[in-house]
Amino acid sequence: MSDPSHAGHDPTDGHGLVVVANRLPIDVSVDEDGVVSWQRAPGGLVTALRPVTQATSSAWVGWGGQPDLELDPLEVDGTWLVPVPLSTDEVAQYYEGFSNDTLWPLYHDVISPPAFHRSWWDTYQQVNRRFAEVAAAQAAHGATVWVQDYQLQLVPAMLREARPDLRIGFFLHIPFPAQEIFAQLPWRRQVLEGLLGADLLGFQRAGGATNFLQTVRRFSDGTTRGPLVEIPTGNGEPRRARVGTFPISIDSGRVNALARTEEVRARAAQLRADLGNPQVLLLGVDRLDYTKGIRHRLQAYGELLEEGRLSPERTVLVQVASPSRENVDAYAHLRDEVELTVGRINGSFATVGHPPVQYLYQSFDATEMAALFLAADVMLVTALRDGMNLVAKEYVAAHSDERGVLVLSEFAGAADELTSALLVNPHDIDGMKDAIFTAATMDPRQQRRRMRKLRRRVLTHDVQAWSTQFLDALAEVHRTA
Repeated sequence: MSDPSHAGHDPTDGHGLVVVANRLPIDVSVDEDGVVSWQRAPGGLVTALRPVTQATSSAWVGWGGQPDLELDPLEVDGTWLVPVPLSTDEVAQYYEGFSNDTLWPLYHDVISPPAFHRSWWDTYQQVNRRFAEVAAAQAAHGATVWVQDYQLQLVPAMLREARPDLRIGFFLHIPFPAQEIFAQLPWRRQVLEGLLGADLLGFQRAGGATNFLQTVRRFSDGTTRGPLVEIPTGNGEPRRARVGTFPISIDSGRVNALARTEEVRARAAQLRADLGNPQVLLLGVDRLDYTKGIRHRLQAYGELLEEGRLSPERTVLVQVASPSRENVDAYAHLRDEVELTVGRINGSFATVGHPPVQYLYQSFDATEMAALFLAADVMLVTALRDGMNLVAKEYVAAHSDERGVLVLSEFAGAADELTSALLVNPHDIDGMKDAIFTAATMDPRQQRRRMRKLRRRVLTHDVQAWSTQFLDALAEVHRTA
């Protein structure tokens, strides 16, 4: 933790750029004596926006991550951070409830059934209103406000009502479902009206943007013409919102540089040695989430071992599963299921000192992750539905040696860009087995050809390019309005 500086911009002047996200870019903790401390949070969004927020007079509005905690605003790395307090009940209903047990499964094609509770919806509205009010108070006249993700879909319209002078952008980091699925949401019209408060709505994939436009035509008063939505207003002159596709990326230069360091290279070699120097090291890195296809991956791997196509003595699958939403029942059940499957595979195929699955239910820092990526011969990204999947891009960025093979689900947003990966349908277990076997036995020259193409894409289209592209498009919408 470092001390925040309160020097520089006077926050009472208002800010030219306000980012509104569920979380602040810091992790706040409270010890048993009630002492509050913080450290900079990792994560793609923080990395993406740091250059933009440092270059302008900017504020970041978000929750500190701890319920029932009142925090004063503070300045970190040149950005004014404005905490939005949430009570324990609000965290349960707005975040764990409506955001993660209603919207998350609904937007991920109902892989797990969503729950619809009116009390959750009421709290979601209340919390979105609070975020909008705080953001409006921080924005200078004519400022840009960039709202992030599914937890805050009502904020754009609330902001527009309070501050029509603002230019408002919204970016959805997860998929947007087909209209037939979105139709299940009892509050579908209110959510669409909330989103259409934005001047520019960004999606990860063209399919998500198309789904949104079709849904607008069916369930709102808006009319569409290409990427434009015309929204009726009280004065007879419709307002226009633009819909676009902006695939997010990573700080690929940083990952590339980190993986080249002697520390990471030595650690990668040590990891392989600790695993018995396997002939093939497979790697999966996911939040423990039912959308990530971990069960399908384990089933395919177990069958490959059973059929003798992969040797349990010469192959290891390292599965990193970061803890996630442990208070949501579906996630607790998933953890039990995954751990039972890992136990079955290891019980059937392990030898003394050599389990064919190394299962790690924990998170690792950037250095250890870079070493794991570099050590792995094959990266398995088998999501059933994913907005983007940045792990796939991190694996590519780490491989300056141009070796390694990426097996990538066609249902991850990254599949639109990383076309030199081995693309799979994770529901097709036989097809996934064939892809894993092909990856495990691929000729080094073919690995290099594929990896070279993947790296060209990932290193060129980095996270800074993503944020610049979105904000430039938002400015263009205002110029042409």
